[in-house]
Amino acid sequence: MRFIDTAVNREKRFSIGCDAESGRHYLSIPVANRLADYEEYYEISAELHDCYPASEFVLSQFAQECRQQLHDALILQKPGKDRGVAV
Repeated sequence: MRFIDTAVNREKRFSIGCDAESGRHYLSIPVANRLADYEEYYEISAELHDCYPASEFVLSQFAQECRQQLHDALILQKPGKDRGVAV
């Protein structure tokens, strides 16, 4: 997978973009475990991606739900044993 960010929302702490290999769109959030800081990538629709910034409110809500691990079925790269927590 090769993630390419198309927009970064520093205030709400998420970014959106497209995986160059699969063409799937994502929202990413920063997370950290005891060893490293990294990002988790969650699949979103092309429509949500393409409507940004008009879709900022919906994406912000989705990011918050991802921080609560409510959309784990949409993670593009499954986390390892030492899954991080949202920062």
